Amino acid sequence: MKEEPNMTYSDQIKQAFEYIRQQFDCPLEVGIILGTGLGQLIHNIEIQIEIPYQEIPFFPVSTVESHKGKLIIGKLSGKSVVAMQGRFHYYEGYSMKEVTFPVRVMKMLGIRQLFVSNAAGGLNPKFEVGDLMVIHDHIDLFPENPLRGKNLNEFGVRFPDMSEPYDLSLVESAMKIGEAHQLRVHQGVYAGVQGPNLETKAEYKYLRIIGGDAVGMSTIPEVIVARHMDLPVFAISAITDLCYPGKIKKVRIEEVLAGAAKAEPRMSLIIRELVKLV
Repeated sequence: MKEEPNMTYSDQIKQAFEYIRQQFDCPLEVGIILGTGLGQLIHNIEIQIEIPYQEIPFFPVSTVESHKGKLIIGKLSGKSVVAMQGRFHYYEGYSMKEVTFPVRVMKMLGIRQLFVSNAAGGLNPKFEVGDLMVIHDHIDLFPENPLRGKNLNEFGVRFPDMSEPYDLSLVESAMKIGEAHQLRVHQGVYAGVQGPNLETKAEYKYLRIIGGDAVGMSTIPEVIVARHMDLPVFAISAITDLCYPGKIKKVRIEEVLAGAAKAEPRMSLIIRELVKLV
């Protein structure tokens, strides 16, 4: 859709929201963002409508091969959900406001919780490929903040608190679900970097020293915007490669996708069970 003169960012969000509402005019409860190689949860959703991103006004379009680029609306575990089958990354050339645009739209659609997944490299020596890490905190190393610029007062305050970015009750519930199903699930800190290149050995060491348990190129911008809107967040990483001494090796995207595929069924199980609880 051609942008109108003097159209604000808020106007763009409202137009995207109105377009989706024209396609599906029912309340939504949960938003889900599916990361690299982690789109199989869609098969558990009773799909009511699919909308390609390119049809939604002002929506960015996924440029990463493993991201399908569809907004899925339907039922999961008895709840009305809207799921992003493919997300956007800063390294694709988008601004942080573009990366997080869908989170604003999902909030307007009525969601009360946001679930985020990602593929990440394991910095913690206890981790193995295919493990899951429930994120309980993060370290933001991105060069741009999605809240930079004029504050959107209709969405949240100028200086949102980030002392508890992830809903700790959902973290606890996820760990209990993992234990009940005898899954390898850890808690940890996610370090977010710009990408798209992977890190050097010295950078992996640095990230571990400053407190990171896993490293990736997404999630944190979406979480910041969700918390700006006082939206509770649950986030989980699939450990797709190992980034600690003795385990570092050259990594190809095919190996990352294979690691994600190994973790995905367990990740889907945890998200399905958590959605029942919210």
